[in-house]
Amino acid sequence: MSSFRINGGNTLTGEINPQGAKNEALQILCAVLLTDDEITIENIPDIKDVNLLIDLLKGMGVKADKVNKTTYKFKSSQVDISYTKTNDFFEKSSKIRGSIMLMGPMVARFGSAYIAKPGGDKIGRRRVDTHFIGMQELGAVFTIENNNSIFKISSNKLQGKNILLDEASVTGTANIIMAASLAEGKTTIYNAACEPYIQQLCKMLISMGADIKGVGSNYLKINGVSNLSGTSHKILPDMVEIGSFIGLAAMTKSDIKINNVSIKNLGIIPKTFQRLGIKMNIKDDSIHIPSQDHYEIESFIDGSIMTISDAIWPGFSPDLLSIALVTSIQAKGTVLIHQKMFESRLFFVDKLIDMGAQIILCDPHRATVIGLDRKIPLKGIQMTSPDIRAGVSLLIAALSAEGESTIDNIDQIDRGYSNIDIRLKALGAQIERI
Repeated sequence: MSSFRINGGNTLTGEINPQGAKNEALQILCAVLLTDDEITIENIPDIKDVNLLIDLLKGMGVKADKVNKTTYKFKSSQVDISYTKTNDFFEKSSKIRGSIMLMGPMVARFGSAYIAKPGGDKIGRRRVDTHFIGMQELGAVFTIENNNSIFKISSNKLQGKNILLDEASVTGTANIIMAASLAEGKTTIYNAACEPYIQQLCKMLISMGADIKGVGSNYLKINGVSNLSGTSHKILPDMVEIGSFIGLAAMTKSDIKINNVSIKNLGIIPKTFQRLGIKMNIKDDSIHIPSQDHYEIESFIDGSIMTISDAIWPGFSPDLLSIALVTSIQAKGTVLIHQKMFESRLFFVDKLIDMGAQIILCDPHRATVIGLDRKIPLKGIQMTSPDIRAGVSLLIAALSAEGESTIDNIDQIDRGYSNIDIRLKALGAQIERI
C-alpha cells in the first residue's frame, strides 16, 4: 500500500491543466459497446478506475489502440460475451462502480449481461435499484445468482417505455439512455439526471445516429434505432479536479492558474467557492486564483450562517463538498456543510480535527466549520485516505499544514486523480510517494 509524505506550509505557484473527467469517461467507455464501428475518444484520464474499465473492455474482445497518452481508438466488432461469465471479469468489475454501466449496452446489443455487485468508494449506501428497474421497464428480465453477488439481465429485444425514475441517478440515467438508444420504439425518461457528463453522453450517441431529444433537461425522449455508427468524442475537463485546485490555492495562499476548464460546464462551482471568500479571475476559459492572505465566508442576506449543501445538477456536486469543507478551515467565518446524498462521507473530519481544525460533526450528514482565519496553522499528522475525495481533501490540508504529514491508502486518490503528486511538485509542493 502506497503513501504520500508531505512537508506542508509552502506556497505554490504556476499553471495546471485539469485531467479529463472521470465520471464522463466511465460512461463514454461503456458506450463503445453499442457499435461495431471504430470510436475515437480524446482526453481520457490516466487513472486507476478508467484503466480498469479499459482492461475489462479488452477482456471482452474490444480492440483498444492507444493513440497517445489520453486518446484511444476502440472497436467492438468481436466482443466475446462468454468472458463476462468468468471469475476474472467478476473480480475486476467488482472493484469499480462504473462497471455497472456495461449493463445497458450489453443487453441492448447482445441480449444479456452478467454484472458483479459494483465496488468503489465506501461513502454510504449507493443502491443500484434504478439501473435494474430501468432495464426491467424496457423489458429485460433480472435475476440474482451466486449468493446475491452476480446480477444477470437478459432480453430478446428491448422495448421503449415511459419511465419515471425514483431518483435522478447519473449512472442509472446513463445506463437507460444507452439501452433505449437501441430499443424498439420510443422511450421517455422523466426525472433523468442532466449533469454535463450525461449531456456529453447524449451528444456522443446523437453523433453515432441516436435520436435523443431534451438533452440538458430532466425529461428525455429517445426513439430507438436499429444500429449506431462510429464517431469521435472529446471528454470534458474534470470539474471536481478543478474545484480541488481552487480549494488548494486558497488553503496554501498560492497563486495558481487553472487552464482549459470549460467554464460553461462548471455550473455554480466557481460561485460556491467565491461565497467562501475566494477571489478568482475567469478569462479565456481559465481560472486564476491569486494568493490571498485571508478569505471570508459570506453570510446569507438575512445574516444567517452560510450553508453549502450538495444537490443533483445544476446544484453543487457532492464530490466537491469535502473540498469545500477543508477549504473553509482557514477562512474567516462559519459555514454549515450539509452532505445530503451520502451518510458516511464526512467521517474523515476526525483527522482534520486532529490537525487542529475547528469542526463540529453534527451528525453523519452535517458538519459546522468554524474558520481559523489563518490565526492557527494546521499541524501535520499521519492519516489514511478513506475515499477519493476525502483523500484529496486530506492532501490539501496536509499541504497547508506545518510539518510533515503522511497519507496512507493513496490508491484511493489514484483512482480519481492522475499523477497528482507529479503535477503538484511542478507547482512547488513538497510531496513524495513512498
